[in-house]
Amino acid sequence: MKMSGILSDQESNNNNNDNSQNLITIKGIIGLIMSQIDDINKDKVISLGMGDPTAHFCFTTCHIAQKAVVDTLSTTHFNGYSPTVGLPQTRKAIADYLSRDLPYKLAMDDVFVTSGCTNAIDIALSMIGRPGSNVLIPKPGFPIYELCASFRQIEVKHYNLVPEKGWEVDLNMVENLVNDKTVAIVIINPGNPCGNVYSYQHLQQIAEVAKKLGILVIADEVYGHLVFGKNKFVAMGTFGSIAPVITLGSLSKRWLVPGWRLGWLAINDPNSLFKQPKFLERLKKYFDIYGGPPTFIQAAVPEILEKTDEVFFKKTINILKQTSDLCYEGINKIHCLSCPHKPEGSMSVMVKLDLSLLRDVTDDIDFCFKLAKEECIIILPGVAVGMKDWLRITFAVEPTSLEEALRRINNFCERNAVYEQEAFEVVAPSLPSYRLIF
Repeated sequence: MKMSGILSDQESNNNNNDNSQNLITIKGIIGLIMSQIDDINKDKVISLGMGDPTAHFCFTTCHIAQKAVVDTLSTTHFNGYSPTVGLPQTRKAIADYLSRDLPYKLAMDDVFVTSGCTNAIDIALSMIGRPGSNVLIPKPGFPIYELCASFRQIEVKHYNLVPEKGWEVDLNMVENLVNDKTVAIVIINPGNPCGNVYSYQHLQQIAEVAKKLGILVIADEVYGHLVFGKNKFVAMGTFGSIAPVITLGSLSKRWLVPGWRLGWLAINDPNSLFKQPKFLERLKKYFDIYGGPPTFIQAAVPEILEKTDEVFFKKTINILKQTSDLCYEGINKIHCLSCPHKPEGSMSVMVKLDLSLLRDVTDDIDFCFKLAKEECIIILPGVAVGMKDWLRITFAVEPTSLEEALRRINNFCERNAVYEQEAFEVVAPSLPSYRLIF
C-alpha cells in the first residue's frame, strides 16, 4: 500500500492561498435563497433543501433514545469531561454496532467519537492528507469535503457518478485521476445527494481499484441502513481486508437526531496495513483539540444502539419509501424536470433541469431563487453539489407537504414554460401554435 505519505508527519506549507472563501456551502446558499422570500410569506415556506427530517412531525426519534439521554442527564456521573477520543463504553458500543455488518469484529480502539459526521470528515481529511496531497471526491457529492480539504490545503479531484448506471462510480475516471499525491477516495453510500445504494459487487470493485492504486477508502455512511430499494446496505468496511477503510457515521439520520451531534470515525483495517502506531498516536493527539459531543449524550449511546426496536427503523423506512415514490413520480410529471434514477436510499434525489423548456430562467441558481420568490419553495441548486443545471431535492418531508410543494413547483414551471411558437420561431416564425410543451 502507498501509505508512507499518509503516515508521515504533517508537512509545513508557506502557501497562504485560501480557496475556502469561494466555495459554496449548503447552509449558505439555502440562506441566500430564503432571503428572496418576503417576511409576510415566511409561514408558507416548504423546504426541500435541507436534510433535517426533524422539521416534520412524522420524523421523530424513538422513546428509547429519548429516555436514554434523560437518564444519563439525570445522574451526576456524566457532567464532567469525557476522554477526548470518547467514553470507553461508547466506543465499545459503536464498535459492536458496526461489527454487525462486518465479517470481522472491530475493537474499541478502532473507534473514535466525534461531534457529528462533519467533524469526522474534517478529522479524516486532516489525518490522511497533507498540504499538496489530493483526495478523490464524487461529483455530485457533499460540499463539506471540499470545504474541509481547502482549509487543510489538500487538493480535491472530482470523479463522476454515472446517472445512467444508478450513480455508480466511474472507475475508469478514478484510475485516470490518481497520481503519486493521491491518498484516498471518498465513497458516500447510501448516496447523498443522489439517493443511490451501491451493490456488494460495485463496492468490492471500488475496494479492488483502491488496492491497485495504493489508496485508502473514506466511507461516508451517515445514511447507513436507510435503504428501500433493490440493494441492501453493505458496509464498505466489509472489504477492509482488500483496502483499508475509514468509516464515518453518526446517530443523526437513522435515529433522526441531527442536533445531538453524535458521530464516529472507525478504522476498518484487519490487516493493519494502515493502522500503524505512529498514525494512531497522532490521531489521538488530534482529538485532544476537539471537545467531542456532550458526555451525557455519549453515555446514552450504548442503550440507544443496543435497545432500539426494529419497529422504529421500519416506520422511518416506510415513510421514506412513500415520500421518495411521491417525489420521483411527481417530478417526472413536470415537463422541464426529469429524475434519471429512482431513489433507493438516503433522503434526497438529483433532478435534471431542462432550461430549453423554460422562459427567462438562466441556470439552476436562477431557477431556485425565482421558485422561492414566486412559490415559497426551497430547493438546492445542483451547482452546490457539483452539478450545474441540476437540482437536489430532499424528500424527507411530511407527505402532504411534499405533495403541496410538487404542486407549486409544477405551477411555477407551467407559468414559465416556453411555448411551441417561441421554441420554433427561428425556424418557422409564422407557425400560430400556443400549446405548452409537456
